[in-house]
Amino acid sequence: MILNNDARLIEAILFLENEPLSTEQLSSMTGLTEIEVSQALADITDVFFSDDHGLVLSESSGFYRFAPAPNLVEKLRKCYGKKVGKGLSRTAVEILSIIAYSQPVTRRRIEEIRGINSDSMIRMLREREYIRVCGRAKAPGFPCLYETTGRFLHTFNLDSVKNLPRLSDIDRQRFEKSSEDDAIPSADD
Repeated sequence: MILNNDARLIEAILFLENEPLSTEQLSSMTGLTEIEVSQALADITDVFFSDDHGLVLSESSGFYRFAPAPNLVEKLRKCYGKKVGKGLSRTAVEILSIIAYSQPVTRRRIEEIRGINSDSMIRMLREREYIRVCGRAKAPGFPCLYETTGRFLHTFNLDSVKNLPRLSDIDRQRFEKSSEDDAIPSADD
């Protein structure tokens, strides 16, 4: 199969971008409709799957990127082991961990666990789309509840938060939800 110009354009963009992209983002970048982008992605998948390339088109939670073919992962791991959290500080990864294991969770609870103010880091993680507001807590002021996003799952190579490593009993107690985290629907969603 020979790729048409739309598929070739999408292929080049995915090759050049460091972050996974959604069909909406690809549509915005190319001027193609989301239907045209979806067709181009299907064509790219067919080409890379059928011709046994070194790369495959990987999709996770609606985000697309190129990844090594599964039969090459072990051979590549020695030289190119995934550096999880590339571009994220230790503090950002710590906050992501708290949110991932405690979600939905309020900023106040994150700060109770960490023992330090986390406003700026939470704002940065929202801007980078690793976390999002998923509702409001039944507490004074109805604080925002945070959860991880598809970008978080993709960055950490997870299909679901259920695939997170198991916590020890001590860590599990540390991440337990407080009563303030009872969710109510958010007007932000």
